[in-house]
Amino acid sequence: MAITAKMVKELREKTGAGMMDCKKALQETDGNLEAAVDFLREKGLSKAAKKADRIAAEGSAYIQADGNTAVLLEVNCETDFVTKNDQFKDLLSTLATHLLKHQPETVEQALEQTMEATGETVENHIKAAVAKIGEKLSLRRFTIVTKTDNDAFGEYLHMGGRIGVLTLLEGTTDTAVAKDVSMHIAAVNPRYISRDDVAEEEVNHEREVLKAQALNEGKPEHIVEKMVEGRLGKFFEEICLLEQSFVKDPDQKVKKFVADKGATVKTFARYEVGEGMEKREENFADEVMSQIKK
Repeated sequence: MAITAKMVKELREKTGAGMMDCKKALQETDGNLEAAVDFLREKGLSKAAKKADRIAAEGSAYIQADGNTAVLLEVNCETDFVTKNDQFKDLLSTLATHLLKHQPETVEQALEQTMEATGETVENHIKAAVAKIGEKLSLRRFTIVTKTDNDAFGEYLHMGGRIGVLTLLEGTTDTAVAKDVSMHIAAVNPRYISRDDVAEEEVNHEREVLKAQALNEGKPEHIVEKMVEGRLGKFFEEICLLEQSFVKDPDQKVKKFVADKGATVKTFARYEVGEGMEKREENFADEVMSQIKK
């Protein structure tokens, strides 16, 4: 039976075992999920499963550059205490170095790659860190950006890595300008660079919503269309970087700030740790006690 990535993912979520271990278990059991669970338990991987049952929605974003290539990554853990740990910081740096050198396309591909320094896979390297630190750790995502000698990276970490932004400006080598743009992105959280990047379907949907709002407000139908176009401008200001008022100088748009420097925004990535993930409900006192017990 062909073993699919979906099957491996399901078994991994169910057991917490490594990706390659899950794949092997499914191969050995001809794709039988329950039998694969037993296979992994019999192989002594239940300890990893216990760690995987925990919620890892804390962590840190991290940025590292090497020449004309830079990477932004997010590694998750269970408590923010761990992000101060030197072993955790070493893990961030080691993973970033590997990602920059080997440039995998996906997290799954990265986890299968061999780390030259240790001869172990990235996945097993993270497992070793789990054993040392005592919390579930995971490489959640990464973005690799490449520039030319005439471009600039904007690197910005907010609150020690709570938010990470990596921006690429073309037409300037001024990293201070690029960092200013990254700081703006961290604060305002745009979703797109310009209005040209917004899908027509999304714009049309917003237009219909705004039209319905105007009609419900009792506005005359013959002026609704003009009102909608005006309100669409506000919509673009909320989601498009270049349309936004620059946080360090609200009297000008980001578009003008960048253009005055002879630059253009090529791309950006913004990670906010744990966004979209379920978080454990636990008060501060309980969290402290859990750390003491460890």
